[in-house]
Amino acid sequence: MPQRATKIVATLGPASSNPQLLEQMIRAGVNVVRLNFSHGTAQDHIDRANLVRSAAQRVGVEVAIMADLQGPKIRVGKFAEGKVWLEDGAPFVLDAARTEPGDVAGVGLDYKALPQDVKAGDVLLLNDGLIVLCVERVVGDAVHTTVQIGGELSNNKGINKQGGGLTAPALTAKDMDDIKTAMALYADYVAVSFPKTATDMELARQLCLVAAPSGHKPGLIAKIERAEAIPQLEKILAVSDGIMVARGDLAVEVGNAAVPALQKRMIRLAREADKVVITATQMMESMIVNPVPTRAEVSDVANAVLDGTDAVMLSAETAAGKYPLQTVQEMAKICAAAEQADTYELESDFSGKTFERIDHAIAMGALFTAHHLGVKAIVALTDSGSTALWMSRHNVAIPIYAVTSKLPAQRRMALYRNVTPLLMDTSADRDTALHQAERYLKERGIVQSGDVYAITCGEPMGTPGGTNMLKICRAQ
Repeated sequence: MPQRATKIVATLGPASSNPQLLEQMIRAGVNVVRLNFSHGTAQDHIDRANLVRSAAQRVGVEVAIMADLQGPKIRVGKFAEGKVWLEDGAPFVLDAARTEPGDVAGVGLDYKALPQDVKAGDVLLLNDGLIVLCVERVVGDAVHTTVQIGGELSNNKGINKQGGGLTAPALTAKDMDDIKTAMALYADYVAVSFPKTATDMELARQLCLVAAPSGHKPGLIAKIERAEAIPQLEKILAVSDGIMVARGDLAVEVGNAAVPALQKRMIRLAREADKVVITATQMMESMIVNPVPTRAEVSDVANAVLDGTDAVMLSAETAAGKYPLQTVQEMAKICAAAEQADTYELESDFSGKTFERIDHAIAMGALFTAHHLGVKAIVALTDSGSTALWMSRHNVAIPIYAVTSKLPAQRRMALYRNVTPLLMDTSADRDTALHQAERYLKERGIVQSGDVYAITCGEPMGTPGGTNMLKICRAQ
């Protein structure tokens, strides 16, 4: 099977925490493991991170670990009987001051600022939009509503305001503690929930850098799930390492119909900004209970691949589903098939472009030359992974191998589209390093004697941002 370019993010949970099963999932194609900090204790996450590292080691690959912060709990409180049934047209009160359990007439709020955030005429969407309430009036701490679309409402279901506008900060006190845990387990990426502005991401980065062990710099992923984040996309991207198209809460706030076009726009903007992008939410939802995906899910995953996403993500499918391994296997097949059908028009990517940095120009030169020469592989000797990231922003039918001596860089690059990161101690001498790299590639069957490949490196070796050489080689 040809190398799969699109990466797979799988959420770890009760269904996938068996060491042997996790090992099988990594062999089947998991590149990044997501730890969902909405569930579990700090020790649970540390234990799961250790589980991931040991499973990856047994398989002989490195996978990235992504710590996904919970964000603000914008939720209703609990009900006396666990749930109620709301009838269409009935009154229902959301009361921030209520301490007793809820009933069919009303319920308390985990999110105490709701009465300040809403006014008469606002529409509130509960439980991912399945329950719709219209605000009639706000009296003190009580939001009086009329049920527009009723149904079952159970404990702690989420609240969204149609069109956005809830003031909850992106980073809560729990998130700040969780960042310390994420840094203690050397998370390669931290996903920030519900950011509205670039400032939210800058604060998260400062907290990560303060809590991180010496020299550890995690990648920061902004989860785009608030309506307010859409007009701020370019600014958020500028201070993040990537974004997640978090289609669940985003769809509730902006409407389902708006999401597909937003997804395409977000993927395009991320690639243009040399940032990574993950497409998430309900990608293989039916496989939580079924052994095969629906045709619509197959098309959804394939379209994200054709749009150019770096990764597609599984949530409950692997965390709590009945078929976590089969889901990964199916997703890997869909990604590979979509990539085979893709077209590659590299010239249009470079028309009218100028490069201010030598290392960026070398990366683009390697892509252009390799594409037209039809080489077997593109190899980047890289310290930080930047060269491989730039190359991965453009679609080429040639696999990119990023060779680094830095373990954190190898793990970070596990998320980059069409990049296979390899760990190798490279010599300080350029010619020796090039010889080592070729031998390394031959040992792994990536190239054989007579194959032509392109390789980039920096001279002197080991200087971050120092890539200044492109060489076309024929393997000996």
